[in-house]
Amino acid sequence: MPPKSSRQARQARLAWLDALRGPAALAVALHHSGWTFLPDVWAEVDRRIDVGTWGVFVFFMVSGYIIPASLERRGDLRTFWIGRAFRLLPLLAVAVVLALLLAAAGAFDLHPGLGTRPLPLVVLGNATMLQELLGVPAVIGVMWTLSYEMAFYLLTAGLFTVRQAHRSAVVAVVLALAAVPLGLLLPRPAIKGSADLVAALLGVAVVAAIAMSVRGRGWARGGVTGVNGTTVAAVSGGVLGLALVVLGSRVGAWQGLIVLAMMFAGTAVYRAERGAIRWRTAVATVLAVLACGFLAKDDPGWAPALLLAAAFFAAGFALRRRSFPRWLTHLGVISFSLYLLHPLLLRVVPNLPLFFLVLVPLAYLTHRLVEAPAQRLGRRLARRAGATARGAGARGADESGGSGEPMGEPSG
Repeated sequence: MPPKSSRQARQARLAWLDALRGPAALAVALHHSGWTFLPDVWAEVDRRIDVGTWGVFVFFMVSGYIIPASLERRGDLRTFWIGRAFRLLPLLAVAVVLALLLAAAGAFDLHPGLGTRPLPLVVLGNATMLQELLGVPAVIGVMWTLSYEMAFYLLTAGLFTVRQAHRSAVVAVVLALAAVPLGLLLPRPAIKGSADLVAALLGVAVVAAIAMSVRGRGWARGGVTGVNGTTVAAVSGGVLGLALVVLGSRVGAWQGLIVLAMMFAGTAVYRAERGAIRWRTAVATVLAVLACGFLAKDDPGWAPALLLAAAFFAAGFALRRRSFPRWLTHLGVISFSLYLLHPLLLRVVPNLPLFFLVLVPLAYLTHRLVEAPAQRLGRRLARRAGATARGAGARGADESGGSGEPMGEPSG
């Protein structure tokens, strides 16, 4: 048997993450379909544990674990943002078009606020995936989680450029501790639906920060050397991401910051696995975030969902060297399609069993036709951009007398 390529080896090592993603996506789909098809039964379930919250927090911890590893493996912001764009935007565009077509046919309910807000702002918010934090209605309701993912990307990129990415445990604890007083002071978003100009300016500022960090020349393996345009842009993006969560979270600053803290708690687990921090530090980080997050929402199903999400992530991590059934890991591969497309079926199919019988093949189809080709294209473009960046970084190192800290190969 021929040896595995480095990419295949990484995929084998990360199969446990796919084994978490699939059930998490199906949990969110079950949550919404349960309320649609079995509301009385699901009300009893939801009163005990919010299954949808459990699913999305599993996603958040998985992102926290793998996104910094992905950025550090690539080694520069240009290839990172190219990879993220081609991972998320193609399917998002297809899903939005399908939602608009179904809405025109009367088979999907758009947010009533979409028609009352300026169209350019609606497009900006949804295209940048920041609509949740800009006070702009989403075309598809579940897109709200992507806004927090974007804020996390911005913060991670900012920390990377100033060589502070290893402080994820500290960041997680600080965010969790700050969530409590800020949540009490800001129980509702400061960037409200009527603040169109503020929302537009913030959205454009984020786009500008990403564009400037991508186009900058201050590349160095393991981080940007010195203060330059790339550093300023990436740090500005991180500050903007954090400000948007504090000021724009529709659910309030407490819950918004706990989302970010849970992501960085996932990163702390990755750091402990790599030997960058002690395991007791990573465990204490997760426990601190959970403790600060349990009272963030006055809902009996909220705290059990957070606890179960952390336990499910821990179980997957403990079994990471085991083999998982192919059907389970493949559900993880198509999990983004499962997550993004399931709201579109709630008024199209008549019952719960048929809902899942249609959803899984549809997600498989969109993954094959949309996600996989876009990811392959993104990888090709990222390789080209990375080669250009490495050349520029080598020239910069020759001029400055060094190339920055060496970077160990992460497992993601």
